[in-house]
Amino acid sequence: MANNSYSGVKNSLVEANHEGEFGCSLKELRALMELRGAEALEKIGETYGDVPAICNRLKTSPIDGLSGQPADIEKRKTVYGQNFIPPKKPKTFLQLVWEALQDVTLIILEVAAVVSLGLSFYKPPDAERDHCGKAAGGVEDETESEAGWIEGAAILLSVVCVVLVTAFNDWSKEKQFRGLQSRIEQEQKFTVVRGGQVIQIPVAEIVVGDVAQIKYGDLLPADGVLIQGNDLKIDESSLTGESDHVKKTLEKDPMLLSGTHVMEGSGKMVVTAVGVNSQTGIIFTLLGEAEDDDDDEEEKKKEEKKKSKKVCPFTFFAKAQDGAAMEMQPLNSDEGADAEEKKKANLSKKEKSVLQGKLTKLAVQIGKAGLVMSAITVLILVVLFVVDTFWIQNLPWVKDCTPIYIQFFVKFFIIGVTVLVVAVPEGLPLAVTISLAYSVKKMMKDNNLVRHLDACETMGNATAICSDKTGTLTMNRMTVVQAFIAEKLYRKVPEPESIPSSTLDLLILGIAVNCAYTTKIMSPEKEGGLPRQVGNKTECALLGFANDLKRDYQIIRNEIPEEKLYKVYTFNSARKSMSTVLKMADGSYRMFSKGASEILLKKCHKILTANGEQKVFRPRDRDDMVKKVIEPMASEGLRTICLAYRDFKASDGEPDWDSENDILTALTCLCVVGIEDPVRPEVPDAIRKCQRAGITVRMVTGDNINTARAIATKCGILLPGDDFLCMEGKEFNRRIRNEKGEIEQERIDKIWPKLRVLARSSPTDKHTLVKGIIDSTVTERRQVVAVTGDGTNDGPALKKADVGFAMGIAGTDVAKEASDIILTDDNFSSIVKAVMWGRNVYDSISKFLQFQLTVNIVAVIVAFTGACITQDSPLKAVQMLWVNLIMDTFASLALATEPPTESLLLRKPYGRNKPLISRTMMKNILGQGVFQLVIIFTLLFAGEKIFDIDSGRNAPLHAPASEHYTIVFNTFVLMQLFNEINARKIHGERNVFEGIFNNLIFCSIVFGTFIVQIVIVQFGGKPFSCVSLTIDQWLWCTFLGFGSLLWGQVISTIPTSRLKFLKTAGHGTQKEEIPDEELEELDDMEEIDHAERELRRGQILWFRGLNRIQTQIRVVNAFRSSISLYEGLEKPESRSSIHNFMTHPEFRIEDSEPHIPSSMTQTQRTTLPPNETPPAPGTPRPPLLHPHPRPHPPRSLRTSVHLLAINIYFFHSLIVSMCTRPPAFWVCFHALCSRISTC
Repeated sequence: MANNSYSGVKNSLVEANHEGEFGCSLKELRALMELRGAEALEKIGETYGDVPAICNRLKTSPIDGLSGQPADIEKRKTVYGQNFIPPKKPKTFLQLVWEALQDVTLIILEVAAVVSLGLSFYKPPDAERDHCGKAAGGVEDETESEAGWIEGAAILLSVVCVVLVTAFNDWSKEKQFRGLQSRIEQEQKFTVVRGGQVIQIPVAEIVVGDVAQIKYGDLLPADGVLIQGNDLKIDESSLTGESDHVKKTLEKDPMLLSGTHVMEGSGKMVVTAVGVNSQTGIIFTLLGEAEDDDDDEEEKKKEEKKKSKKVCPFTFFAKAQDGAAMEMQPLNSDEGADAEEKKKANLSKKEKSVLQGKLTKLAVQIGKAGLVMSAITVLILVVLFVVDTFWIQNLPWVKDCTPIYIQFFVKFFIIGVTVLVVAVPEGLPLAVTISLAYSVKKMMKDNNLVRHLDACETMGNATAICSDKTGTLTMNRMTVVQAFIAEKLYRKVPEPESIPSSTLDLLILGIAVNCAYTTKIMSPEKEGGLPRQVGNKTECALLGFANDLKRDYQIIRNEIPEEKLYKVYTFNSARKSMSTVLKMADGSYRMFSKGASEILLKKCHKILTANGEQKVFRPRDRDDMVKKVIEPMASEGLRTICLAYRDFKASDGEPDWDSENDILTALTCLCVVGIEDPVRPEVPDAIRKCQRAGITVRMVTGDNINTARAIATKCGILLPGDDFLCMEGKEFNRRIRNEKGEIEQERIDKIWPKLRVLARSSPTDKHTLVKGIIDSTVTERRQVVAVTGDGTNDGPALKKADVGFAMGIAGTDVAKEASDIILTDDNFSSIVKAVMWGRNVYDSISKFLQFQLTVNIVAVIVAFTGACITQDSPLKAVQMLWVNLIMDTFASLALATEPPTESLLLRKPYGRNKPLISRTMMKNILGQGVFQLVIIFTLLFAGEKIFDIDSGRNAPLHAPASEHYTIVFNTFVLMQLFNEINARKIHGERNVFEGIFNNLIFCSIVFGTFIVQIVIVQFGGKPFSCVSLTIDQWLWCTFLGFGSLLWGQVISTIPTSRLKFLKTAGHGTQKEEIPDEELEELDDMEEIDHAERELRRGQILWFRGLNRIQTQIRVVNAFRSSISLYEGLEKPESRSSIHNFMTHPEFRIEDSEPHIPSSMTQTQRTTLPPNETPPAPGTPRPPLLHPHPRPHPPRSLRTSVHLLAINIYFFHSLIVSMCTRPPAFWVCFHALCSRISTC
């Protein structure tokens, strides 16, 4: 096995040089670590004697560890190696350039350019070009013919630019990933003992001979031999494939291996192998060699991106970039090879993320369409040329003209390939990568360490968050604030004098030895600050309680070091308690226990009284304590912990410590404490944002249900009067299982929609809930669930969730390895920031798509139509490549780096079936496309007349560049540039400049592109087929480009709901499973359209204004006529809705009062003639007093003034609405005019 390591020879030489310095050679230690169980014990006994003897040979102390002297550490690194596996060398820039050159379309373009270049140097003998047709002739200047090579060279140069830019992006992306991993590696630390001090050092600094402290949840960073263990159980499935936890003891199996997980217990080990010499390192070396021998280029290309990212196997960045877990293979090489093959097979089957699936499908569709268009373009160009030359001109095929004809065919081919280059959206993956990489980098500042890129995007679609309570929603700074001791409830920490001394001694002893020795209270970092809590925060609260009682727990720990603890039952989710056994001087045993109060109290048969004596603790007493002590504490949001003990008499002999049920019973209750963990001040606001954003927050905690409910209410998860469920894990399990004990999805579906708090839950309950929500079909769309976790047993739930969040501070290595994102501050509000970034990624891709597809459509149609009509593309190959560069690389960089805003949290999640291109986006794409095509074709076919210049159409083969086509090209690029600003908004917002200066990258790229465009047009010359333009021509081009912004405002006034013919695009892979009707409903429901909102808002404002005008008109009518006020009023049924108003042009609008006849306004009452009273409701109108119409009396001055005021008011409203509410203006204009005319 040693020979498998590339460092084997080097290490053997080192051993020779340092022979005798250490009592164990590298080879011996490696051979020892390959043994297991009894075989390993036998080897240790034969060769070394025992474990302390190994420590002596390695010149280390089992208690104090290494001295920590730098010279000693360096010597050990030299002899035994470093705890580091060298990463695969990153690809060089030249390798990345070579990869970028493999693009099929670029290869075709390169070949065509080389052929064009070669043919341009050929001159036919007796160059009578007229024999070769009109298209070949017409070049007057000899130098123009000689400059024919420039186009081919320019295409090659453009290809080089595209390749270099692509390679640079790949290189910077890889550099970013390596930077991310080095940060993760630096943050990964492990606890060791050096010079008698317990310190944390980076994993890479661990050396052979170090004494490491291991505890529940650790991922072992090196191989070692157990010195002392407490109930230690290890998950070795990553090495052996066996899922059963292996119990580690000095008597049976003391061998601990790197890459394995501590599932229970704690202990110490002496490190015996690190880096490439550890068992995990050996496997990594084998994997690396297997990769090197792999000749399959395709496989290499795919695997390289994943494997090259692996830096250190001991860090929790142990998943590949695509999210597939990196499992350690068994040492048996055959099994390892089989497993590796299976892994490769499964890799291709791995489900893509939502965004990747949609983008892949869309890119394929666009690519196919582009291929068809480019093929048709080439075909039409060739056919038109052949027909024109050999049929219309009736010319024979002359041998001397063959190179010229081939030049034409190559030119047509280049045009076709260029159309394909522009049509194929190769910028899509680049945009996604840039957007995700940018987001990941920025999310680090928001305390989100993203381990898998797709998790960032998935988080934007999250509909549910299942959060832990402690540390995530609360501050995780725990303190004991209430206590029930000696039959008395203290609302604050009691004075030591008020507690019987015997009870106090037992309490302090129990707290000191029954809390992990790695947990401690340290002096504050700053003077006057709070003491630092190191380790488990609940235990820190108890140690702080001991300090508050004026006792020093450290004195007891010094008297009873961890090695003297007889037996430890460490805390786990099944026990919900921790117990430590001490062997007393008289041969008896005393066990101290602590745990969840309601669970531990059930095992208490006695309790200490006010005198410090024991008395019987009956079930009735327990119920009273629950009601009077535990429930009041819990209702205040306190976590309740019970402390108890039990004595085992020496006369009874040694108990069977493996029979836990018999051991953990007949306890004596010492006290119950209430521990406060305040809610983080920023959490309630963060939860409100989540709820407003359509995300349901659920609390899943192991705490008491009353405590959980109180905290949930403080956080805002539970609101007063809401019909929501809070339940315990037992009740949850009972309700989701059938008579056979099997979980049924239908039963889960009845619970989870209303469930908000799950208390006293186990990690299995959390996994069941997450799986149930994800698999549920009761909602219209599949739920996307995010889960937070910190414990080892949270691993399955974190892996099952769409996005798993591990706690960076309180989380175990196992939880971190199973997660997608690590919260470096353990704060819930950081999850909300992750949602914002996730949604921003989705919107950034949509913005880029909106821009790119507009350019695609216009460029392809212009090239295609131009080819059909003028036998040439108005946009030359080099120009198209420049447009492609703007469109792909620069646009993806500009639009994919938009920072997120709070407005992203004002909408519901998009959902997995939401199309990438919504109807509003399709409206923008087609609207801008039509505008640009109209402008381009106008310039193409009438530009020479508009600008009074020579036409550039039907130019011969090597004709000089024309002003005409330069103006077309310049206008086209400037329209794209201004449309890039339009593309910043995808929901029809009017203000496209909002927040533009917050994105300096966008501003720089737009400005930079404009400068480069000026240089290309003014100085590009023959390579870019451009001639310099005048100031007037530039101003016209800029004005036409700016028209895109103005046209964008017109498009945004059209409500998308009126354009039912528009279809969405870029659905997820599940689209086929959804009926069309349902899909249409989903699209309508999810569509965000600001034009529609504006229209509704505008209509409401208009109706309010018109109601007021209606009232004024009635006032005027009262002056003009003595007839009843009610003539001409609308019928009640005609005033029922907006739709009736829209369908009746006579403009009858509902009043602010519901029924005019029964409740007239004060104004109307004052304007009735003195002798007329209003009729009763339902009474028919009396006949007119005058059967014949009578002439209107002449208007008084007062009436005329009223009419004038009304008319002024009408026109003022008209002008204001026309400026501010165009949609509402056009909706109401015809009705307004008809009413004004009647006045």
